Amino acid sequence: MSAAGAPGPAPLHVRGVVLPEGDHRDLYVVDGRVTYERVAGAETVAVGYVVPGLVDAHCHVGLDADGAVPPAVQEEQALADRDAGTLLIRDAGSAADTRWIDDRADLPHIIRAGRHVARSKRYIRNYGVEIEPHELVDTVADQTRRGDGWVKLVGDWIDRDAGDLTPCWPGDALAAAIAKAHELGARVTAHVFGEEALPDLLAAGIDCLEHGTGLSPELVAIMAERQVALVPTRRQVDNFPRYADQGEPKFPAYAVHMRELYGRVDETLRAAYAAGVPIYAGTDAGGVLPHGLIATEIRMLHERVGLSAYDALGAGSWRAREWLGLNAGLHEGAPADFVVYADNPLDNLGVLAAPARIVLRGAVVR
Repeated sequence: MSAAGAPGPAPLHVRGVVLPEGDHRDLYVVDGRVTYERVAGAETVAVGYVVPGLVDAHCHVGLDADGAVPPAVQEEQALADRDAGTLLIRDAGSAADTRWIDDRADLPHIIRAGRHVARSKRYIRNYGVEIEPHELVDTVADQTRRGDGWVKLVGDWIDRDAGDLTPCWPGDALAAAIAKAHELGARVTAHVFGEEALPDLLAAGIDCLEHGTGLSPELVAIMAERQVALVPTRRQVDNFPRYADQGEPKFPAYAVHMRELYGRVDETLRAAYAAGVPIYAGTDAGGVLPHGLIATEIRMLHERVGLSAYDALGAGSWRAREWLGLNAGLHEGAPADFVVYADNPLDNLGVLAAPARIVLRGAVVR
């Protein structure tokens, strides 16, 4: 029953194999929750393989290449993600206010990281809060309050004087800022392409790295020991050659560096996976990439990085949900957020590109 005493939505029924357990079940949805107790009169809406709602762990609802976008475009972005099966987004930095999405039952859940915290004139225009190191602690505290338990730092970017990627922050400023975020109950992640910024980020207690293309075996070992997460945005990394071409006229050293990072990216990421670094799927949509690419990202984690099909799908579903503090699986009483596929995605991850049914907050949305 609703809060006003009116009947809730009609119960739903799905028959199939429920992942990750792989059990053949009759799953019912009542008042937005999963139950395995038979519900008379429930409408059968799908038969197939049932996967906890997909997760895009690095996505930018509210951004395009030029900065913040209006609500109508935000809605288009969120719908594109939802219709691809993404029912949970970790928004890794946005200049737009997307809080209105929280009131829309038909749009994905969003966990926000506030705005990017960037060094002055060292990041994409109109994206971040641009500051100097002495302002980092206070700015991180501000963005902690703006987000949903995450803060996003820009760890490195082109230094025009050096002509290449260099760290944006000194180690002492990073340590103080990350300690402040942790004190306020938030986790911290950082954009980082190159090698030089990584030791200070890890020494400061960073919780997650985005991209991570400059990781060395020694740093991978540290990440594995501390269980520092990695969101490699593998589809986005395919743009590195283009970034190199664009930067080469002014920054030839940067161009060479980006091509080198790209040339060894899969070797780097395979080493991280083999060492036990927790890896999660994120598309980096909302800048130069369109939304709705989660199936491509999960498949690339399998085909390029070498994650097993089970681990790749988990990185974009149940494991990512648990990492972000939500229900990992479709157990009794769990929120009814799931995607149904006609065939087993663990046999062929290409199946993820064609959801047969999407249920969000207990309602069929596609």
